Amino acid sequence: MDFGLSEEQTLIFDTALDFGRDAIAPHAYDWEKAGTIPRDILQEAGALGFGAIYVPEDLGGTGLSRLDATLVFEALAHACPSVAAFISIHNMCTNMVAKYGTDALKDQWLERLVSLEAVASYCLTEPGSGSDAAALRTRATRTDGGYSLSGAKAFISGGGYSDLYVVMCRTGADGPKGISTLAVPDGSNGLSFGAHERKMGWKAQPTTQVQFDDCAVPADHLLGEEGRGFSYAMEGLDGGRLNIAACALGAAQAALSTALDYMGERTAFGKSLDQFQGLQFRLAEMEISLQAARVFLRQAAWKLDTEASDATKFCAMAKAFVTDTAFKVTDDALQLLGGYGYLEDYGLEKTLRDLRVHRILEGTNEIMRLITARALLQERDRG
Repeated sequence: MDFGLSEEQTLIFDTALDFGRDAIAPHAYDWEKAGTIPRDILQEAGALGFGAIYVPEDLGGTGLSRLDATLVFEALAHACPSVAAFISIHNMCTNMVAKYGTDALKDQWLERLVSLEAVASYCLTEPGSGSDAAALRTRATRTDGGYSLSGAKAFISGGGYSDLYVVMCRTGADGPKGISTLAVPDGSNGLSFGAHERKMGWKAQPTTQVQFDDCAVPADHLLGEEGRGFSYAMEGLDGGRLNIAACALGAAQAALSTALDYMGERTAFGKSLDQFQGLQFRLAEMEISLQAARVFLRQAAWKLDTEASDATKFCAMAKAFVTDTAFKVTDDALQLLGGYGYLEDYGLEKTLRDLRVHRILEGTNEIMRLITARALLQERDRG
């Protein structure tokens, strides 16, 4: 078993790290205050291949593995986990369009999504269904020209900003088998948006409710088959959970680096902070935790790449472990800076606010533990 990165993977990581440092990090607080991400920055990311990371090359994508994708998002999140996660969500949607979209849909949208000229949003959560996603109520009714869509989605990253909304909706009976997936273009009749949510973190991402009032959707904007939408959504979430974990990991690693630098410069009681053994122990625990999280994350990504039977369980376990670990490490880093960590100057307060939601979205960490426990029981019962 080889735990080292290949030369190509090292180049992928370094390219994303350099782009984040040069194009994202200097502006992260400005974009947070503005509540938006400039589109030209996203298109620059698209030019590097970050708009369709695991879309096959024959469809215009970069054709990388899920493990490679975690490297990209870990590196980008060193600069800003909010921007990195926004690009991750777009990738999840682009891959769904590439894999399940009709030829007409792909002809119209895929090239623009790949280049990040167009941005996509993932619409699963509703005001009344979060963890119980299969209870969603947004409904699509067949019409002569396609579908009429009615309902609302909540907490949608890119609401009112994106060009295409990948919407899980009900076309059949209650439960997961009655759910389908439609791609809804911005500007569609009956599509509207709520007010921008006032959030603790991820403030650079515009986030709103997305509302459908007899919204007309062409028949060729159905992804895959009717009744398969929930399985498509869950399939997308396996990779999405890895990406969100990678974003948390990269941001926490950057937080540790900030604390390390500060402790070498700050003095107390006649010596620099990094010379106090108790604080050295704290640094060691942070590094041990992050290294363990990184190995777990990459193992889960390898499981997904190799289509292992327990890949979903490992994606859930890694998402919970990595995001919990990253939040704690970032909190510890802030603590090591004392009052300065609470200021914007060092960026740690923003990172802490941003990472809190990583333990909630793409399935709460409680749901990740539920997935893990159910898988354990099924494995036991199979003998």
